[in-house]
This record gives sequence, structure tokens and C-alpha cells, in this order.
Amino acid sequence: MRRRLLAAAAALVLIAVGTVVLVSYVRGAEARAFAGASTVQVLVADALIPAGTAGSALGDLVRIEVLPAKAALAGRVTDLAILADRVATVDLQAGEQLLDSRFVRPDALQTPGTVPVPDGLQEVSIVLEPQRAVGGRLAAGDRVGLVVSMADPGTTHSVLHEVLVTQVQGAPAPPAPPAEGAAAPVAGPAPSGSLMITFAVTAAQAEAIVFGAEHASIWLTLEPADPDVSRTQVLTPDTIYGKAYS
Repeated sequence: MRRRLLAAAAALVLIAVGTVVLVSYVRGAEARAFAGASTVQVLVADALIPAGTAGSALGDLVRIEVLPAKAALAGRVTDLAILADRVATVDLQAGEQLLDSRFVRPDALQTPGTVPVPDGLQEVSIVLEPQRAVGGRLAAGDRVGLVVSMADPGTTHSVLHEVLVTQVQGAPAPPAPPAEGAAAPVAGPAPSGSLMITFAVTAAQAEAIVFGAEHASIWLTLEPADPDVSRTQVLTPDTIYGKAYS
């Protein structure tokens, strides 16, 4: 029994000594590799950094490593401050060097022809004929009013105002602005197909839009900033002729 204990103890001592020797060798190898070679500090991911992570939140997710200059990648990030207003476009794995090309401004991720949805709002889409959508002249970023008209009973009312359009699909591309001194471009033909229009709305507004699309007809109006809606009311066959419109 005593011999077994002595053998086990000797084995543990050998393992410990071997570990120390190995660590010393590795450190010595790193030192020899760096000797005579220029080194640089690089920022690397200390843990997985998911795509979409804000640059301002990277402080606790990265570390500094010293590498031979030839091992540092071109386009590496040298100062986290330049990423403060950017987000990661891909997942960054632990140990991966931070590259400037992996971070962009949030608006660069926006799909062309769309605008961001404000916080707290949701999107809903409807399909309309061009004559019900300002002749198809709508574009993302416009603010519109929604007029709902029901056949039975015959009523019409402007129910929503300043609704943000986030995308218009099926509309012709707007003409390019004319060069200086050139004549203004002539308006093209009206679109003949239906348009799919997406809005950013609250849940209550989404209910009104869906109800109008399912049980009535919807017309859009292109509204200015702060439209005057003081004279709007539910119109019926009995009230349409007696109302003051000016």
C-alpha cells in the first residue's frame, strides 16, 4: 500500500513538473517568436458578440492582445470610440479580431425603399388601387390620412391622421431630379396595378385599418405636417350636403 501511495505521489509530482516545464517552454516560444519582431496591440472579442450589438456596448466584450505586426489584420479597429454609433453586422466569435468592415451605422442596414419603424409601433400592410392611394405617388416616409367609407350604412369618415408610410411596393420609381437649368420631368403614366402599402401604427390604429380593409373601403390622403382636421365628421347621406367645407 505504501509503495502505491509513493508511486501515486511521484506521478503527481512528475505531472506538476511537466506542466511547469511545458508552460515555461510555451512562454519562451512566444518570447522567442516576438524577439526581434515588431508587435502591435489588437482588439479581439473576449466572448461571442452577436450581430446587431451596439459598438457602445463592446467595452466588456473585448480584450487587448499583443500580436506580431504581421499577424494583425488590415482594417482592424484600434479605438472602440470609432464604433460608438455603429452596430455589428455579423456574429463575432471569441478571439476574433475586431475589423472596421464588420460594423456599420444602423441606417445602413435599412432595406432600400423603407424607413425605420419608430419604437413602440408595429407594421401593417394593405393593398389598394392607385386611385385610392394618391395616384400611386406615395413613398416611404410620407405621412397619410386614412378615410374609411362604408356602403351599408352609407358613411364616410377620416379616421386616422399623420400615419407613417414605411414601404410602398408596386409604385413606379420617382423620376430623378432635373439637372440645373433643365426642364422639370413630365409625370409618367399612373400605375395600373395594385399597391401594397405598409404603415407604422399603434395596435389600436392597426385594428381600424384592418377593419376598414375587411368591411369597407379605404382612401389615403397625403397630409402635410400638422394637418387641420377640425372640421372632419362622420358623413352620411343626410349630412353631406349641409356641411361647411371651406
